Amino acid sequence: MSDFFTLFLKQVQSPTLGFLIGGIIVAALGSQLKIPDSIYKFITFFLLLKVGLSGGIAIRKSNLSELLLPALAAVVLGILIVLIARFTLAKLSGIRFVDAVATGGLFGAVSGSTLAAVLPQLDSAGIEYEAWSAALYPFMDIPALVTAIVVASIYTGQQAGSSSDKVEIWTIIKESLQSSAVTALLLGVALGIATKPEPVYESFFNPLFRGFLSILMIIMGMEAAQRMNELRKVAQWFAIYGFFAPILHGFLAFGMGLVIHKITGFSIGGAVVLAVIAASSSDISGPPTLRAAIPSANPSSYIGSSTAIGTPVAIAVCIPLFIGIAQSMLGT
Repeated sequence: MSDFFTLFLKQVQSPTLGFLIGGIIVAALGSQLKIPDSIYKFITFFLLLKVGLSGGIAIRKSNLSELLLPALAAVVLGILIVLIARFTLAKLSGIRFVDAVATGGLFGAVSGSTLAAVLPQLDSAGIEYEAWSAALYPFMDIPALVTAIVVASIYTGQQAGSSSDKVEIWTIIKESLQSSAVTALLLGVALGIATKPEPVYESFFNPLFRGFLSILMIIMGMEAAQRMNELRKVAQWFAIYGFFAPILHGFLAFGMGLVIHKITGFSIGGAVVLAVIAASSSDISGPPTLRAAIPSANPSSYIGSSTAIGTPVAIAVCIPLFIGIAQSMLGT
C-alpha cells in the first residue's frame, strides 16, 4: 500500500494527470483561456502518428513467425477488456454507458510507461523474455480503442433511432477505422513497418512528444471540469473499477500467455509482459483517440480512473505480482 500511494502521488505530479488537473482547476476558476480547435486537432494527429510509428518500428524489428500467436492473444485481450467493462461497469447504477465503454477502451489500450517499467524489472529478476515482446502493445492497443468506438457508436445509434432500427455494424466499423484518430494510428503503424522512419522519429517526434501531450491534457482537463457534475455521484464506482480491473486483466493475459507457452514455448517472461500490458491503461494513444471518437464520454471518468488509480495498481501491484508468480514457476 505504501508503494501504491507513493506511485499515486507521482502520477498526480506526472505530465499526464498533473496537466489534466491543471486544466480542471483553470476551468473551475472561470478562466477565459481557450485553445483553438485546429491546434487540438494537430496535436492529436501528431501524438497518434508518433505512437503508431513506434509500434510499426517495433513490429518491423520482430520475428513475425514467433509473434503470430502472442499477437493474436493481444488482439483478443484488447477486445475482451472493452467487453468486460461493457457488461460490468456499464451495468452499475448511475454509470453512463459511453463513460463505461470509454473507460474499458482506455484500460484495454496500453501504457508505454508501464511497459517500459516491467522490462528492467524482469532483467533484474533474471527472467528471460523475448526481445520482440514489447511489440505486442499495438496489437492490444488499437483493437481495444476500435472496439470501444464501435460499441459506443452502436449504442448512440440505437439511442438516436427507434428500437426497431437495424444497426449496420459493418458500416460503424468502417467509419471507426476511417475516423481521423484511428487513421493516424494505423498510418503510423504502416509507415513504421514499410519504411525506416527512425531519423525523423528520433529528431522530430520524440523530442516534441511530451510537450504536446501536456497541452492535450490541459485541453481535456478544461473539458472535464465542465462535466464534473456528471461524475460526482458515481466516482466511487470508477475508483473501484480502476483498482480491480488491472489485476483481473493481468490474470486473464497471464493465463493466455501460459497456454501459448505450452503450445509454442513462449517464455514465462513473455507471459509476464503480456500480463502487464493487459493490466496497464493508456496514457498516450487512448485519451486523444477517445476524446475525438466518443465526444459524449466524460474525460474525467475514463482518464481519472485509469491514470490516477489504474496505472499505480499496474506498476505497484501487478508487476511485482506477476514477476513473483513467474519466479515461483521457474524456481528462481
